[in-house]
Amino acid sequence: MTDTTMNRHDARNAAKELRRRKLTAFLFVVPLLAFIIFAFVAPIATMLFRSVHNPTVAALVPDTLAAMKTWDGDGLPPEAAMTQFAIDMKRLANDRTSGQLAEEVNRVLPGTSSVVKSTARKLRRVDDAELAASGPTLLTEANDKWGEPPIWRALQKSGQVYTPSYYLTALDLELSRDGKIERRDTQIYIKLYGKTLKMALIITLLTIVLGYPLAYYMANTTTKRSNALMVFVLLPFWTSLLVRTTAWIALLQTNGVVNSTLMALGITGEPLELLYTQFSTIIAMTHILLPFMVLPLFSVMKGIDPSFMRAAMSMGSRPIPAFLRIYLPMSLPGLSAGALLVFIISVGYYITPALVGGTDGQMISNIIAFHMQQSNNWELAAALGSLLLALILILYWLYDRFVGAGNIKLG
Repeated sequence: MTDTTMNRHDARNAAKELRRRKLTAFLFVVPLLAFIIFAFVAPIATMLFRSVHNPTVAALVPDTLAAMKTWDGDGLPPEAAMTQFAIDMKRLANDRTSGQLAEEVNRVLPGTSSVVKSTARKLRRVDDAELAASGPTLLTEANDKWGEPPIWRALQKSGQVYTPSYYLTALDLELSRDGKIERRDTQIYIKLYGKTLKMALIITLLTIVLGYPLAYYMANTTTKRSNALMVFVLLPFWTSLLVRTTAWIALLQTNGVVNSTLMALGITGEPLELLYTQFSTIIAMTHILLPFMVLPLFSVMKGIDPSFMRAAMSMGSRPIPAFLRIYLPMSLPGLSAGALLVFIISVGYYITPALVGGTDGQMISNIIAFHMQQSNNWELAAALGSLLLALILILYWLYDRFVGAGNIKLG
């Protein structure tokens, strides 16, 4: 066997061995990939699809929507479309699905739910022949709203299978009749997004102010004291989140511990409104999320050699400038990790604002939960959640671009 043949044979064996190792490594990763796809990628993809897809009305009254396809929104729809709608209303009443139609149309034009439901009840026992002969008349006799164009435009709009209207609603926008995007008179969700970001930023700053000195002391004290303090840092994880939150209710309520103490000391003459406010949400969430700031900081600070600070001061630097130019930049990776953890978790937090925040202390996550659990408007909830996800990704990109650990330079 020549040297060339042996080299080719060795190369084939090496390539085969490399493929085998890659396949083995991939098989080890398959369970993790499957879990990520099932628990992370699939729910997000479903949320994004649900935010623009709503086939409910199109499935309930397809013939009516087909008959209204040529209607431009001016005046009343063709009589054939109104007649077909009267026939569909009787069918929906008998199938007990008129409530679904009422719910969907009411989202576009509030106040029409009762109109749809009462009309369905009145047309339920009308003969099909009579409906076919005088459907428009029977509709207007059932409720005079059917003689006005707005309710028909709402029906036509709610019948769109794919629509950007939920994203527009989540941004406090709407489409005018000529197709232009206009701002709604009442701004709800934009203000709520702003309040959520403001509260998350305040919570993050408070955890930094409280957590940085604690982590610094733990990293530079004796092992015995550090371990004892670590027990107190981890102690909240040993108790239920619900218990920790309800404990703040007992502390901050009108006759709670805080108000009773303030009144006993003569600081205030009457109880303060501490519970069900932004203040109570910020305080409770700061307490709950503080360990997520301390732990990354401590893990980084523990690896910083104290001799760097001593060397800087031995060369004439004062403690504060030495800290700002030497120690602080070296601890920024832990500070960045902790800030991201606290900020992202607080933006999407739900339980604590729901229990202690009241109306004033609610965040965007509470409104998303409301649309999913009470109003059954899953499409709007998906749009709000998608915008929240996009907002977090943009903020993370900006943070990593301008403040990230890769931009840290020792002074």
